[in-house]
Amino acid sequence: MTDVPKRLLLGRALRSDRLAETLLPKRLALPVFASDPLSSVAYAPGEVLLVLSVAGASAYSFSPWIAVAVVVLMFTVVASYRQNVRAYPSGGGDYEVATTNLGRRAGLTVASALLVDYVLTVAVSIASGVENLGSAIPFVVEHKTFCAVTVIVLLTLMNLRGVRESGKLFAVPTYCFVAGVFGLLAWGVVRGVILGDEMRAPTADYEIHTEQSGLGAFALAFLLLRAFSSGCAALTGVEAISNGVPAFRKPKSKNAATTLALMGVLAVTMFCGIIALALATKVRMAENPAKDLLIDGHPAGAGYTQNPVISQVAAAVFGDGTLPFVYLAAATALVLFLAANTAYNGFPLLGSILAQDRYLPRQLHTRGDRLTFSNGIVLLAGAAVILVVVYGADSTRLIQLYIVGVFVSFTLSQIGMVRHWNRLLGTETDSARRHRMHRSRAINTFGAFFTGLVLVVVLVTKFSHGAWVSLVGMALFYAVMTAIRRHYDGVSEELAAEDPTEAKLRPSRVHSFVLVSKIHKPTLRALRYAKLLRADTLEAVTVNMDQDETEQLRREWEESGIDIPLTILDSPYREISRPVIDYVKRLRQEQPRDVVSVFIPEYVVGHWYEHLLHNQSALRLKGRLLFTPGVMVTSVPYQLESSELAKKRARRREQWNAPGSVRRGPVIQPRKSQKDGGKGGKGGKGPGNGSGPAGSLTRQRGK
Repeated sequence: MTDVPKRLLLGRALRSDRLAETLLPKRLALPVFASDPLSSVAYAPGEVLLVLSVAGASAYSFSPWIAVAVVVLMFTVVASYRQNVRAYPSGGGDYEVATTNLGRRAGLTVASALLVDYVLTVAVSIASGVENLGSAIPFVVEHKTFCAVTVIVLLTLMNLRGVRESGKLFAVPTYCFVAGVFGLLAWGVVRGVILGDEMRAPTADYEIHTEQSGLGAFALAFLLLRAFSSGCAALTGVEAISNGVPAFRKPKSKNAATTLALMGVLAVTMFCGIIALALATKVRMAENPAKDLLIDGHPAGAGYTQNPVISQVAAAVFGDGTLPFVYLAAATALVLFLAANTAYNGFPLLGSILAQDRYLPRQLHTRGDRLTFSNGIVLLAGAAVILVVVYGADSTRLIQLYIVGVFVSFTLSQIGMVRHWNRLLGTETDSARRHRMHRSRAINTFGAFFTGLVLVVVLVTKFSHGAWVSLVGMALFYAVMTAIRRHYDGVSEELAAEDPTEAKLRPSRVHSFVLVSKIHKPTLRALRYAKLLRADTLEAVTVNMDQDETEQLRREWEESGIDIPLTILDSPYREISRPVIDYVKRLRQEQPRDVVSVFIPEYVVGHWYEHLLHNQSALRLKGRLLFTPGVMVTSVPYQLESSELAKKRARRREQWNAPGSVRRGPVIQPRKSQKDGGKGGKGGKGPGNGSGPAGSLTRQRGK
């Protein structure tokens, strides 16, 4: 029922061997992974001016110095991440750097911060884009939460179609926005420097009211630091490229480093250019425009709408309502929507790595039909929808939660890189290499200091305004990932095969095959049980969904000495059910009168939430095999410790009933059943005596 709509929305499934075709060249990787930092120039300059307006319009004179500080920080971070992608090209990014050099806890802290920041990137970008669009379309303002959720759903569907497809789709508006901003800067220079025209923003004649006539040295320094931290919103999304290195074409590290450099140059040029034009055109912004922005000496009032800095600069340079002005406004609104795409690529990749390390459910490591980490995409969309609904798609409230996580990851990552260089310097003897390492360490040290300072300022200035929510979210992610790892470790320890040669039992005479994924206790139990049924032929069957894992299983199988042949079924579309069904049908076609017996080992958990951490592939496969003629399906359960404890707790509460007890009636007491020879006592063959084969089985379970 879901196959046809799925194909219509997402397209046909792709084979695993076509993964290389989905890799991105630099021209597509730039809009896919850098749309967030590139689009931040639409609001980051305004954030700087808003903070400085607390001290009045005269404080705008500090904005060029703040821009210089942001540029220095941007190039420092870009230079640092260029080294990250070369030293750690696997896609782990900040998480891998912190885990390798600072330990597991630091790595989990970085991962928690990045996951929170990716969710906020989607929520903030979509909310901001909806508000910009709502200034022209009243319906969007009246239903902005609904519109924001709709945009998230559309972005999710586009990303589920594949990274390359979404890259092609997002490349045009991103490059249109970059071209529009550079056209704005170029025409502004021509008019202001060459032609000598006077350009004035719509708010040039407005005044800013401030109750603070003068600021002390400490207060002014604090204000400048706060403005600097607000301008650092331009750095959000820089880390996504280091997490997305596996999505680049070869040479992956070189292409990722080149894309980082190009992104940094474009972002800082546009950021500085807009601030320079804002000063030249005398743009006026206020944190509370209704009260602090004065028009002809009177407050603007509640009905006043404060346009973004980029919009006011475009009105001054191009002219309000002109075709270039409309073009840039449309490109800005669209690119703000697409800025969320940075998170749609960073979150699933990071989630896949965390799942591989057993910190998140293993389903996040599985690629979908279009070779994307579709489960991670859907999880990100769900979390972003919850935030948008809770905060009513209000970007002003959401942005207070922003940039905390990204600077946590920046700081810990660069501290980790400093330790990385220290470790290499301890063994390196080549003088040229040592010189490069010293330079790299200096860059990372400088970056760690700067980002740590910004992190402190952000926490101090934004904590009471909503930054605490981000910290709570990071703590929750940390606790959940720790609990998931603890669960997987416990299951692995419990299932570890102590002696694989236990499978060498009596010869078989009953035809069957056992599905295996690895050598552990459930597999060995299923093999022993299959042998006891005296099969005509017996083999073990595994589905090749990951070449490395399959090769490892094959080696372990040969080394263990299990005297049962292992058959490997290829699965180019990463499915389990279809290759097994096709294999069964092929066996039936070769021997139509034979019955195929399929043994499926599975382990039983005792808590509802544990089901979310394990694939339900056995259940799906059994459902498919039940409709295949001539096939007998046998589940070989292995009860984990949690299921046994759950059953004991239920028995102590006297609420546990065996399967079939509702049909059978009251459970017969063991002593009475034995005394009466299993006839069920005085009731004879009534509904509660458990007579017949099924009744005997349920009575034994009831005991």
